[in-house]
Amino acid sequence: MATTTAPQQAAPASPGPLKRIILIALIAVIAAAAAGAGVWFFMSKRAPAATAEAAPPPPAAPLFFPLESMTVNLQSDDGQQHFLRIGLTLKLTDPKVQQELTDHMPEVRSRILLALSNHHPDDLAPLDGKRALATELQTLIEQPTDKGAPPVHVQDVLFTEFVVQ
Repeated sequence: MATTTAPQQAAPASPGPLKRIILIALIAVIAAAAAGAGVWFFMSKRAPAATAEAAPPPPAAPLFFPLESMTVNLQSDDGQQHFLRIGLTLKLTDPKVQQELTDHMPEVRSRILLALSNHHPDDLAPLDGKRALATELQTLIEQPTDKGAPPVHVQDVLFTEFVVQ
């Protein structure tokens, strides 16, 4: 019996357990680095957009300055007496304006009363008449009280009471 010896091929060696652990750890580190880079990329893109879209700070709260109610006779063509009882609140943006108006209140009230007594009841009845009156009063109140003084700024004239009889 003859025995022939054939060259035996060696089976490929499987990587050892240490190499397998290193390979798995390397893949995990690469995956974690890629995930971290992706999160950083997306977060860095959002940060400038969030600060750019931030709303500007809200404007300062308005300052409301109520005036005492006033009663005035209105002009009349029909021989009857008509009265207007009006309450005003001024919408201001600066406390300095409130102080200036307080210091000159008799002059401001006089201007308002003279302007109101020059109106007819029929002019004040419609909504447009009331709006026109508010604009007229705002212009009167904003006029400087002292010669050479700058005009005051009134943001709006609001009616809190408006009765025509």
